[in-house]
Amino acid sequence: MTVLLDTHLILWWMSGSPGVGPRSRALLSSSPSRYCSAVSIWEIALKKSRGKLDVVDGFEDQIPSMGMTHLPIDATHAAAVSAVSLPHRDPFDQLLVAQAQVDGLRLLTADAAILSAGLEFVLDARE
Repeated sequence: MTVLLDTHLILWWMSGSPGVGPRSRALLSSSPSRYCSAVSIWEIALKKSRGKLDVVDGFEDQIPSMGMTHLPIDATHAAAVSAVSLPHRDPFDQLLVAQAQVDGLRLLTADAAILSAGLEFVLDARE
């Protein structure tokens, strides 16, 4: 199963956080492809620049060494946001959901708003 990690999952995976549940940890270990979206890099960089997140400079360069592949944002992803219906208007989450839909990926998240949308391709990372 090919997975796209939500932004907080990337941070959890980088730090070895216990927030990742056992089933999700097994999925991440066995998945042939794990993706980190450019939108997550953007979100982390914005939070870092505002002092809301402490990550090392060049954190994005660690992504491949952690077994993840960078997923760029293209016009198809951006346009697909118009069809995303989430209970909140977070543009980062909307774009992650659109990328997962367009590219046929499973989105691994612990975000309650995304999980509550009942999307069949979304997996609860706490499990």
